[in-house]
This record gives sequence, C-alpha cells and structure tokens, in this order.
Amino acid sequence: MSFVISHKFEEIVSVSNLLVAWEEFSQEKEKRADVRIFALTLLHNVRTLRFDLINFNYRHANYEAFKINDPKPRNIHKATVRDRVLHRAIYRVLYPDFDRTFIFDSYSCRNEKGTHRAFLRLVHFARKISRNYTSPCWALKMDIKKFFDSVDHEILIRLLTERIGDPKLLCLLKQIVHSFEFSPGKGMPLGNLTSQLFANIYLDSLDKFVKQHLKAKYYLRYADDFLILADNPDELMGFFVEINQFLKTVLKLQIHPNKVHLRRLSWGIDFVGYVALPHYFLPRNKTVRRIWRQIDKTNASSYFGHLSHVNSYELVRNLRNKLDRSG
Repeated sequence: MSFVISHKFEEIVSVSNLLVAWEEFSQEKEKRADVRIFALTLLHNVRTLRFDLINFNYRHANYEAFKINDPKPRNIHKATVRDRVLHRAIYRVLYPDFDRTFIFDSYSCRNEKGTHRAFLRLVHFARKISRNYTSPCWALKMDIKKFFDSVDHEILIRLLTERIGDPKLLCLLKQIVHSFEFSPGKGMPLGNLTSQLFANIYLDSLDKFVKQHLKAKYYLRYADDFLILADNPDELMGFFVEINQFLKTVLKLQIHPNKVHLRRLSWGIDFVGYVALPHYFLPRNKTVRRIWRQIDKTNASSYFGHLSHVNSYELVRNLRNKLDRSG
C-alpha cells in the first residue's frame, strides 16, 4: 500500500498547531485545577513541549484511572494536560487525512456522522431491501468483545506504518500506542482523543474486508457495534462465519458471543439506541427506563432531543407531565 500521509510531524509540533490544540482542548475545562495550572505558564509549557518533541526527549506520562457510568460502567484513563494537548494536536492534523480513506458507512467519532445519521442510514437500507416494507428484511448485528482492551499494539502500529511515511511521526505515534496497556501488548485508553482515531484505523480493516472481500452491500458500523442487512438470513450467517474468522486471525479480536443478533425487521432492529420497525421507529427499552429514572429539568432538553428522532409522542408527553408534577 502506498503512503498517504507524509511530512506531518513538523505541522503537528508547530507552536501554532499546539496553541490551537490548547484552545480546542481547554474549552469548557477552564475551572479544572490541572487545566488552570497549565494555563498559568501556557507559552512556556507549549514551547517546552515543542522542544521535547523536536529533540525526541518527549515521554508520555502515566494515566489517572477512574470509573464512570455512561450509562454502563466504564474504566477511564486520563492523561495529563500536557499529553492531552499533544493528543489533540496530532488528531487535528491526522484526522482529515485518515477520514477520507474510511468507508462512508462508518459513523463513530467522525465529523457529520454520529448515532442519528447511522440510524437513518439503517432505516434507508431497511426500506430499500424490504421494497418499502413489502418484502423480508433481516439484520445481523454483532459486537466486538472488550474492543479497547483487546487492540493489539503490533497490529495497530503495522496499520499506522502502512499509511504513514514520516518516520518521526511514526516514532511519536508508537510512543502513544505503548503508553497504555490493559494486558501485555494490548489495549487503548478510553480517555485519549487519539484512541478514537486509532479505533477507526484498526476497524477500517474490518470495514474494507466486509465491503470489498465479502461484497456486503448494506453494512454499518458505529464504534465496535456493526450490522449487515440482507433479504436472506442464510447469506448473513455466511458473512458471520467469515467475519468471525477474519477478526480472530487478522485483528486478534473476538465477537461477543452474547451479542450476536439475527433479527427480522418486523421484530425490530436495535442499533445505536433506537429500534427500527416497518413504518416507525422507537427508542430502546432500556434507554426509556434510564430516562424515566434520570430525567429532570437540567437534562430534559438533551433527552427530548434524543427522543425527537423516533416515534415517541406519548412518551414525551408523559415525561413532560412528570416534570410538571415535580415542580
């Protein structure tokens, strides 16, 4: 494969790029103690970071570990402010080059994509396959088991090496890849902005395998959840066998055995928090339960925004009544 990215190291480590990365990173974080401390001597910190980078003295610091519920429990590893500024400096330069090489129907952590567009694309596919809901439509949905913990460093570095012709940049990216391990030689931290880009680079191999080798026409991926639609369930199960083998042998990943779902459209296809059915769409049941538990006047607008993409008139009305009763 020919190199598509070269001569980017100098652009990443330029003072102007590091300062813009700081501005983007620090937005809405000004009250955090570590951000305020870094800002006190901002120019000195940026120049020191650049000096260390161009003289190859930069060393990634350790991570701070903590847990969040989003909504399920997740282990987050937060880098220092200095390292996160660098992550953003790398991301803002490399993302556009890599993004244009990804398939159209990859929707996680990409500009003008996201969950809503992914779901609308699913609806478009389902309507097309079912000939406007008059014929069968099936979906095979899969999930990769503990994806972020399972990313193989050697494979990720090989994928980066195939696309980057700048040895200084490769050296820097390798250091970031090796800065975290869940187990020896494996794992990426959920808290890194660069992890979002690395995840799409890693799973782009899966996307291209499904689209180019298997010739699956109706394929969607959001993060480590992906599905294929067809009018024939036997065809989908044939895809499953080949995808399972590809993930194991090429990417050293496993499909979660409890998260393989073969669904007919008339039963409801669950994807990115919504459920597609013929002629209408619903929010996922557990999403509805969480909204009932957590909604208040401070978060109501975001929940109503989420529900605005599906048929949820009765639910929204009942939630508004609950808010009115609570004062």
